Amino acid sequence: MEYKDRSPAWPARPLRARHPLPASPHTPHLPKITCPPVHGAGDLLKAGVFGGIHGDEPSGTAACHALANWARRSPPELSGFELHLFPECNPTGLAAGTRHSLAGLDLNREFWNGSSQPEVQHLEAELRAERYDVIIALHEDDTSDGLYGFVSGALLSAHLLEPALHAASSLLPRNHAEVIDGFRADRGIIREGYPGILSAPPEQRPRALEIVFETPGLAPLQLRVDAAIIAVQTILTEYRRLLAHAANI
Repeated sequence: MEYKDRSPAWPARPLRARHPLPASPHTPHLPKITCPPVHGAGDLLKAGVFGGIHGDEPSGTAACHALANWARRSPPELSGFELHLFPECNPTGLAAGTRHSLAGLDLNREFWNGSSQPEVQHLEAELRAERYDVIIALHEDDTSDGLYGFVSGALLSAHLLEPALHAASSLLPRNHAEVIDGFRADRGIIREGYPGILSAPPEQRPRALEIVFETPGLAPLQLRVDAAIIAVQTILTEYRRLLAHAANI
């Protein structure tokens, strides 16, 4: 598959493979919010939500903090889940308001490729240690006029993104284009993706549910934040509902 990646980091990867960038002498602080588990009838599932890996996409960071406040009330929608939130995956980019990190790299093209970037190494260690059942990455796209998302990992991922898009469309429209960001799309669902994005370790089995949720970057910030919150809540609710249904068949 040919990936239509407009990131300036992508052409540099062969050069970095021969001459890798040195790691920063300072380990960046990547906050992690571990919410109290809400035990349910089944096995406890771990869900990781990641925001701010592109520093010019602040809604994911704000949504993570709002979700932390929601989770502290132990809502029934979290029954059976332990929720971990990473609101600032690219702290230097967030501070500068830039897509890339201070090193000039799109960190969301660096995963599982031997990256020397400390943010990526830190997040890879977390992903390996926690072995999340569900991974949700929150993004914005200022070239899109509506909501859409990418799915990968376990086959159930598309079945969870659909209700999330439907629920969030009460706030913002869905992108119905047949091609989004260079990929074929079906009612806002893309089943391809860029290499090197934040994801579960390639060796993890069973595979995690992996969803990238994109809001239109030119919409009002609060609507982007609220749409991301609704999407995460819907994904978790629907996942537990599908598991309960499967157990009763």
